[in-house]
Amino acid sequence: MTTTRQDAWTHDEDLLLAEVVLRHIREGATQLAAFEEVGRKLSRTAAACGFRWNSHVRKQYKTGIEVAKKQRKELRTLNSQEKVDEQKEVQVHVKEPASEVEHTESTQPTQLSQPTQSNQPSSNSKNAIKDLISFLQQYEDAPSIKEVQEENQQLRNKIQELQNEVEKLQDEKQSLTNHLQVVEEDYRALIEIMDRARKMVILQEDERSRKVKFQMDKNGNLERVEK
Repeated sequence: MTTTRQDAWTHDEDLLLAEVVLRHIREGATQLAAFEEVGRKLSRTAAACGFRWNSHVRKQYKTGIEVAKKQRKELRTLNSQEKVDEQKEVQVHVKEPASEVEHTESTQPTQLSQPTQSNQPSSNSKNAIKDLISFLQQYEDAPSIKEVQEENQQLRNKIQELQNEVEKLQDEKQSLTNHLQVVEEDYRALIEIMDRARKMVILQEDERSRKVKFQMDKNGNLERVEK
């Protein structure tokens, strides 16, 4: 059992999808048959191929679609003309007696080459169609390459913008880090000042709360006694 792919479409897969769909249009087949053929080749569903064609690839091949439709019309006209010529040829051989045919061969040899002349434009037309298809395939590849190059350039520009943004954010981060260090140092200094001020207030309150008493020592001098 084959696994149905659901990954992103590549440029080569888009080209294959366009080639098969245009071929089906030229041959007068349905697009659904083209989607099913592409799905079998790429292990994708026909619905996924149809969605990719209508949403993305179709826009890039508007000219190719018009040319393919025109070629389909020309092929139908050529096939119809060939059928008409064959029917006329059959009717001529059936209706004309053998003597008249022999008389025609002897008197008007140029008429015998008429069927060959009617077939000659068909062969030339088919060769011209093949040359046109080859030319269109080369022509369709060129815009795709140009589009990829433009997309790559846009991605490069986007990457450069992101790199500049990253550098800017790194500079802002470094600036904030330095500012934070300064704030932390100022905070520690403030805490030390507040702690020293608190200790000084406590000492002052202790000195005020102490009671001072003087007494006579052995030598008859007054000395200070703290309680």
